[in-house]
Amino acid sequence: LVVGTIIASMQAGAVSYLYYADRVYQLPLGLIGIAFGIVLLPDLSRKLRAGEDAAARDSLNRGLELAMLLTLPATAALIVIPWEIIVVLFERGAFAAEASEATAAALMAFATGLPAFVLVKIFQPAFYAREDTVTPLKTAVVSVVANIVLSLALFFPLRHVGIALATSIAAWLHIALLGGLLHKRGFLEIDARCRRRLPRIVLASAVMGAAVWLAARPLASWFEAGVLVKVSALAILVGGGIAVFALAAVLTGAADAREIKAQLTPRRGGRMAPDA
Repeated sequence: LVVGTIIASMQAGAVSYLYYADRVYQLPLGLIGIAFGIVLLPDLSRKLRAGEDAAARDSLNRGLELAMLLTLPATAALIVIPWEIIVVLFERGAFAAEASEATAAALMAFATGLPAFVLVKIFQPAFYAREDTVTPLKTAVVSVVANIVLSLALFFPLRHVGIALATSIAAWLHIALLGGLLHKRGFLEIDARCRRRLPRIVLASAVMGAAVWLAARPLASWFEAGVLVKVSALAILVGGGIAVFALAAVLTGAADAREIKAQLTPRRGGRMAPDA
C-alpha cells in the first residue's frame, strides 16, 4: 500500500482515485472474505483437533463454494457498472466527472482481483488451523514483491490503473501459491460437488453481468440527473441484478436455497450448521 501510494503520487489525483476505488471493492471483501475467514478458522481447528481431516476438507470446499456464490456476482457488477457506482457514491462537489471516470477505471481493475482477495481469506485459515503461520507469511511476501514490481512496470503505460491491476495480478499469484501448497499437502481436494457448482456460479454471474450491462445503457442519462434519480437508477440495476442472478443460479443449479439455509442456520451453542 505504501509503495503503491508513492508510485501513484507521480500522477496528479492518482492517490485519491485509488483510495476511493479501494473503499468500494473493500466492501464485498470485508462482508464475504474476512467474514468467511473468521468463521472457517475455528470450524477447521475444531475438526482437525478431533482428527476429522475429511470433514475439514469438506468445510473448506463448502466455504469456497459459498464464498464464490456471493463474490462472483459482486465481481461482475463492479466490472460492468463501475462508473455508475462511483457517480452515485462520490460525484459531487470537487469530485467531478473526470475523477469519476478515473476512479471507475481503477475500480474495474481492482474488481478483476476480488475473487482472489476473497480466496486468500478462505485458504489462509487452512494453514492457521494446522498451526502453520510461516507458509502464509512466505506466500504473502512473494505476493508483495510481485505487486511492487508489477506496479512499477504497469504504472507508466497504464498510470494509476496499472497499480490497481498489479494488485489484482499479485492477488491471483498469491492464491495460486496458497492453493497449490494446500493441494500438494492434501489439505485441499476440490470435491465433485464443488467442481460441478463453480462453473455454474461463473455462468450465472456472467448472465447477471450481461443483463446489468444491457440495462445500464438506457439508464445512462439518469446518472447525469439529480441525486435521487441517480440513486434510483443504481437501485434498479442492483435490484435487477440480484433478481437475475438468483433466477440464473436456480436454473443452472449453481445454488440450492435449502442447502444454503441449512448451512447458515446456527446450531445450539452458536456454531454454524455442519458444512458451513
